Amino acid sequence: MARIAGVDLPRQKHIDIALTYIYGIGQPRARRIVAQASVDPFKKVQDLNDDEVNRIRQTIESEGGIEGDLRKDTQMHIKRLIEIGSYRGHRHRRGLPVRGQRTHTNARTRKGPRRGTVAQKKKSAAKT
Repeated sequence: MARIAGVDLPRQKHIDIALTYIYGIGQPRARRIVAQASVDPFKKVQDLNDDEVNRIRQTIESEGGIEGDLRKDTQMHIKRLIEIGSYRGHRHRRGLPVRGQRTHTNARTRKGPRRGTVAQKKKSAAKT
């Protein structure tokens, strides 16, 4: 099993698809990495030899911006927005959509599951 950037790549998938399991690498970037490393994109991960894996690893390291570093940068950008008190920072802090979407309906992904209406108990009639 090939392990690149701390991620175990699935053995049965083509290398250009398997690279998308790494945070920060989508399909276009994966194709570019495979082309620069001069590896056949239709080759399965289990069929790669050590030399090809090392070439892919070096290409990814030279480009930078994946996994932990990318996650940390993203969190730092969000933290900066919150600290300066921008509108986007307030939306992040409250867990609401940041990019102008409507919230009257929808937005369930950011807001979480609906909270049911709390029904008040009826006062029981006093027994006489």
